[in-house]
Amino acid sequence: MSAELIFGIHAVEAALSHDPANVVELYLEADSHNARLKELSARARDAGVRPHARPREALDRMTGGARHQGVVARYRSPPPRGEDELYGLVEKAAKDTLLLVLDGVTDPHNLGACLRSAEAAGVSAVIVPKDRAAGITPTVRKAAAGAADRVAFFAVTNLARTLKTLKERGVWLVGLTGDAPQELYALDLRGALALVLGGEGEGMRRLTREACDHLARIPLRGATESLNVSVAAGVALFEALRQRGERT
Repeated sequence: MSAELIFGIHAVEAALSHDPANVVELYLEADSHNARLKELSARARDAGVRPHARPREALDRMTGGARHQGVVARYRSPPPRGEDELYGLVEKAAKDTLLLVLDGVTDPHNLGACLRSAEAAGVSAVIVPKDRAAGITPTVRKAAAGAADRVAFFAVTNLARTLKTLKERGVWLVGLTGDAPQELYALDLRGALALVLGGEGEGMRRLTREACDHLARIPLRGATESLNVSVAAGVALFEALRQRGERT
């Protein structure tokens, strides 16, 4: 299994906390007085990973000039999760199932932000299609600020088929689209639920849209025509969370 570069304090910290066995090498900025980098060095040693000091210019070259905050790691990504595991998570969570489905989000910063909101909302899993969509990359990991290692992520071969199976297992699908007749806040978002959002620009594909039990829109009062997908995901997830908090 090949190793990829991950960088940034949150991303590397999450890898050391949740999957230290797959952190192959760690590089830290030499002569840095950053206390968090020193903490990462100590945590790496405890996990059996030897940290290497490198000049900042060397880290810049490794990351192609990306903002790395003085830390870079070589990391073996775990194998993709199988769909059987997804359905196992749904069965275990039962009526508390909360899923985020992203149909064709291609911008890694958007995917990272969605993962961060999903983890904060306590979702059971994030689901994306394998094709024409962003996967977990170093940029996604950095944008997710550690959430990429704390939330279950599934890239599925056939999204429409996966949505059909979820429905058969009692999960209601609510798709967000700007032309929906009803507002998100009018829906009951309690119980086993998947919130479905489309990608940048084109939105949900036809089969994804047709699979949804309900379509809803987030009401906008200003001149802005639509929200960024990561913002819309955060709004929808935390409305669901608010409603679930009121469950008796």
